[in-house]
Amino acid sequence: MKIVVDLNRCQGYAQCVFLAPRVFELHGEEALMYTPQPAVEQRERVLRAAAACPVQAILVEDRAEDLAGAGAVGPDSPGGEGRSGVH
Repeated sequence: MKIVVDLNRCQGYAQCVFLAPRVFELHGEEALMYTPQPAVEQRERVLRAAAACPVQAILVEDRAEDLAGAGAVGPDSPGGEGRSGVH
């Protein structure tokens, strides 16, 4: 799974933070931090967060291997620790 937040749309409502706190964090009033490739276990929470975004700023891309349960990115695998800063 891959997440992209559209910076032109994001208004910092933080609905994503409430629904998927292990994936999204709000720093200050408008700085959103998020994990661009969260663990597969977070899939449902991320999908709910994307659906709840008032401005539909969150794009979620499912990869075939994630849906099959193989090759999932987690905290112990490369790429699992990366976080993107969004302002």
